[in-house]
Amino acid sequence: MALADIRAASWLVDHALEHHVVEALDVTWAYNRVLEAVGAFGPAYAPVAPDAFTLDSALDSLAELAVEAGQVEDSATGRDRAAMRVAGALMPAPSVVASHFNALHVMEGAQSATDWFYALCCDVNYVRRSAIARNLEWTTPTQWGDLQITINKSKPEKDPRDIAAAGAAPVGEAYPSCQLCVSNEGYSGRPAANSFGTHPARQNLRIIPCKLGGERWGFQFSPYAYFYQHCIAMSAEHRPMHVDRSAFHNLLDFVDLFPHYFVGSNADLPIVGGSILSHDHFQGGRHTFPMDVAPASEQFVIAAFPSVSCAVVKWPLSVLRLRCDNRALLEEAAVYVLDAWRAWTDESVGIVAVSSDGTPHNTITPICRREDDAYVLDLALRCNITSEEHPLGVFHPHADKWHVKKENIGLIEVMGLAILPPRLEAELDAGTLTRDEIGRVFGGVLEDAGVFKWDDTGRAALHRFLQSL
Repeated sequence: MALADIRAASWLVDHALEHHVVEALDVTWAYNRVLEAVGAFGPAYAPVAPDAFTLDSALDSLAELAVEAGQVEDSATGRDRAAMRVAGALMPAPSVVASHFNALHVMEGAQSATDWFYALCCDVNYVRRSAIARNLEWTTPTQWGDLQITINKSKPEKDPRDIAAAGAAPVGEAYPSCQLCVSNEGYSGRPAANSFGTHPARQNLRIIPCKLGGERWGFQFSPYAYFYQHCIAMSAEHRPMHVDRSAFHNLLDFVDLFPHYFVGSNADLPIVGGSILSHDHFQGGRHTFPMDVAPASEQFVIAAFPSVSCAVVKWPLSVLRLRCDNRALLEEAAVYVLDAWRAWTDESVGIVAVSSDGTPHNTITPICRREDDAYVLDLALRCNITSEEHPLGVFHPHADKWHVKKENIGLIEVMGLAILPPRLEAELDAGTLTRDEIGRVFGGVLEDAGVFKWDDTGRAALHRFLQSL
């Protein structure tokens, strides 16, 4: 079969019909939309054998036709934009998707609604299942439990300094301002030659409007998911990440809307934050992380909130687990811990709350979920102070582990799922690294990120902080 095969247009419409992306009355319209998307003028629609294509091969074939017709440039990004234009031509309008999702949420519950929406996003190749399947995955037993390791083969490794620079970049110059803006819905993308730089096509993106904290947010799935139903909730306003009372409130609102999901926020400071600091967003989904099943090492009490159950999690990062069936009390307790931590300095273990120039260094990575009738907030204490010995961060992966992990330790990795660069596959193949070695190094990376170490000095310092609560 030639790469550029117009029969792929008919197959793709048949695929969309089979998966209820389009209805039977829409077949002619849908087929003509696909032809238009690739700059073709025929032939007539004709059913194709079901095994003639896969979703990927059909989109690849149609993208090649778009290149031949001069619709996009002859490049990988050009072909991807063409493929997304084709997929977007078949998608129902955002209002139709949101209406069906909301009806399912009311009639059958949150899980039915998210299952339907996830299947739709997979069936139009917004969730890139074939790319996800190329990732290498395994678990490594450690003293912290079975850590989950992923070698991500779909995205380049990022430098922490680049992440920080992106967080400080001017707002409002490019459109959309970033890849998390709700204005990405239906956007045609930009080539690398554009003055604002490359931007992925999002014609097949659909965002479910929702309210968190009384504000307008959006709910979507991640195209390159790291776990099952990896979702993103993002503010409708392009504003920086922030961890504060409203963030805790919004996380709790999210698990009320979707009680079968966990949800968390990256920290709001460079080095200890995630890869996108410029847009306020959360990540969630249906997955059990190693940290979720980590036991408590000890209990403690916050005097002002005796009905909130508090524990220190046996985990390489310093994590406090707060649990309560009263979400308002839990929110207040979390704010109390955050305020105390932001002001906490203990130079005996390298923790500095604020530099002499007023730069803050302490923040929290919060993770929220429902357990039976209770709410649980895991608060990972973070500090982004740097030193001459550790210029990228005292509580960042140290240089002796950069051969495995140099990027920030964000929300997902805090919970014990490593997202490692594709260059490691070659080292595995060459035998210079083994899977167990990589897993053990990742365990050490998490230990580096812990502000209170698991030695006598670190435990004593932790207890000083807990006593202050």
